Amino acid sequence: MRASFTKMHGLGNDFVVLDARGGALPPLHAGTVRALADRQTGIGCDQLLLLEPSQVADLKVRIFNADGSEVAACGNAMRAVALRVADDGLQRVTMETGAGLIAAEADGAEFRVDMGVPRTEWDTIPLAYPLDTLALPVGWDGLEKPTCVNVGNPHVVFFVPDCDAVPLARLGPRIEADPLFPERINVNVATVVDRARIRLRVWERGAGLTRACGTGACATAVAAMRRGLVEREVEVALPGGTLRIGWGADGRISMAGPAAESYRGSFDWGDYL
Repeated sequence: MRASFTKMHGLGNDFVVLDARGGALPPLHAGTVRALADRQTGIGCDQLLLLEPSQVADLKVRIFNADGSEVAACGNAMRAVALRVADDGLQRVTMETGAGLIAAEADGAEFRVDMGVPRTEWDTIPLAYPLDTLALPVGWDGLEKPTCVNVGNPHVVFFVPDCDAVPLARLGPRIEADPLFPERINVNVATVVDRARIRLRVWERGAGLTRACGTGACATAVAAMRRGLVEREVEVALPGGTLRIGWGADGRISMAGPAAESYRGSFDWGDYL
């Protein structure tokens, strides 16, 4: 069978979006995800998004990394989905995800997403054993004493003088798979520019280096706020562009930024089994 898709991105973090709200698609196996995500022989993407009907929200969003693993949340994906369903006339959308209900709405030319309440307890990251998540007493080749935050996805955040100087392509996979993180982890290296701005690079669990990571921006902002390095509203500059992150008095994180549609197409499902 032929299946339609939409190629989208949020600050260069790119997605293949499959819409199964109008009818079921064949089972989505990890091998199919990997084949579709391949940038040489497939469509190419950091994550694949599957839209399905929901009984508790406007729609359900399942998120698969390029390696075929399924994850609970993706901040940039939520903005992309909000743009995608704007075609249906929805200016505000609620999405059922593995991390719970997430709401997004149009904010001028951008989209604002309520990313919920961050978790910082060691067993909600999770870590393999109890440690202080504000400053873990661990290190990898000069990256030391990181902060851990779970915002639907687990993140470890290192604050460094120059995030561009860190060999993240080498250290990222090593830290991601460290036994300290039983569910693997997203690796963030951040430089605080001033109390209103952070520079950030991210190694994403299951996807590798990406141009932007919405949950990474949220986790890094919360980590910097917990350490008293920035104010409660901050801009996070990633290689693909800038997101605006706020941590409200109610404990909830808001993320605002753009999303874009690249193109639409179709493929033969049998070619990617």
